[in-house]
Amino acid sequence: MDTLTRDALTVLQPGFTGTAAPGWLLRRLGEGLASVGLFGRNIASPEQLAALTAQLRAERGDVLVAIDEEGGDVTRLEVRTGSSFPGNLALGAVDDTALTRAVALELGRRLAACGVNLNWAPSADVNSDPDNPVIGVRSFGADPALVARHTAAYVEGMQAAGVAACTKHFPGHGDTAVDSHHDMPRIDADLRTLHTRELVPFRAAVAAGTKAVMSAHILLPALDPALPATLSPAALHGLLRAPVTEGGLGFDGLIVTDGMEMQAIAAAYGIERGSVMAVAAGADAICVGGGLADEETVLRLRDALVHAVRTGELTEERLADAAVRVRALAHDVSRRPAGAEPAPEVGLVAARRALRVTPPAGYEPLTGPAHVAAFTPVANIAVGDETPWGVAAELSRLLPGTTTGTYGSAEAGVERVLADAGVRRVVAVVRDVHRHGWMAKLLSELLAARPDTVVVEMGLNVAPAVGALHVATHGAARVCGVAAAEVVTGVARA
Repeated sequence: MDTLTRDALTVLQPGFTGTAAPGWLLRRLGEGLASVGLFGRNIASPEQLAALTAQLRAERGDVLVAIDEEGGDVTRLEVRTGSSFPGNLALGAVDDTALTRAVALELGRRLAACGVNLNWAPSADVNSDPDNPVIGVRSFGADPALVARHTAAYVEGMQAAGVAACTKHFPGHGDTAVDSHHDMPRIDADLRTLHTRELVPFRAAVAAGTKAVMSAHILLPALDPALPATLSPAALHGLLRAPVTEGGLGFDGLIVTDGMEMQAIAAAYGIERGSVMAVAAGADAICVGGGLADEETVLRLRDALVHAVRTGELTEERLADAAVRVRALAHDVSRRPAGAEPAPEVGLVAARRALRVTPPAGYEPLTGPAHVAAFTPVANIAVGDETPWGVAAELSRLLPGTTTGTYGSAEAGVERVLADAGVRRVVAVVRDVHRHGWMAKLLSELLAARPDTVVVEMGLNVAPAVGALHVATHGAARVCGVAAAEVVTGVARA
């Protein structure tokens, strides 16, 4: 295989289906593919994941094995059970950078033990729009300085475990009301706002030594009126790569795109043309495989890059530079530091500390069976709808006989909740109640009928505290549900 074709393969980060590597993927690793992306569909257990990554390394010893493991709501390691770690918003609510560093270190240790060496995390987005449909609890918060210090701590902890951090979504996805999985978000902030808000955490991540940065499929007209950041030379080369002395961030590591099959790119440009434009703009690695996970996609993108070089749309030097950066990071993370000491309880400690509890006078903890009413919005694509969330599992363990009901906008009638609950106390579990009118209405009607209802908010804690007890967890990870259930039942903490 010629150098050009090998370089085109090297810059791709594809996914695949199944819990073992398919033959086509192993063949392509032998031909120059240097990265593989893993998703929840590829993981059944830590032991299986370790066997899978060993299978990949038997074909290529320095392969980059990437995963989207933010902890909190976005987990792939624990996609079927929910995460053992609270997410960014919970850590930001505690605002203890040593704790954030410790959580990231333990999460990185677990990834490294399974053979994963590149994590598409942390999210460094400043969640300045509380109606943001895709970031929300994935952000450390709305204050740029807070987000910056916790982004840096997360990067330091993750990389101390030998796993490269990939800080995202550059230049900042927090001030959007559109999910780039579905359409092209637009941020109309001026350059001054961009530098004093969105870019503050990314500068901190670069200073902390983040090995990679992920671009966002968002349009910022003040920076580039025509092209989204992933495809924009002004964003990637002129801002992220540019020296600090010229107003840039001076980043010299790997630039990875967000998923190219997301509609913000795929619908407007197509993944082949989009991938060519991204590399030409300064991206080094093309992330694809969340939705498209087959050999045909890999070959289509490889051939599109080769064709672009041969027709002059993409320079051979730019493609070669991108491939060199991918190989350099693969070589760098293949030399892992000594393993970190396990800290298995750090996630629960963090989840407990993140709770914000509003206990009206006279609240009596639940001691008998309850009815958990989960008010469930449409799932965020980044989170997925296969990961369980809430407090039902833990309350069922602590309070045998507890029942559960799931209520969405189509079934949002208080009569049904009351009928399902019977004589049991109701625990209403909500998620971003401020964003969903049907949810706020249902909760209000429920509280009018049953004032002793306990409310657990597992999204942004924006709406006023209501209920006989109000518990804000700042995230919907399994461990957040455990911490909330302890408070609801008055169980003593170990």
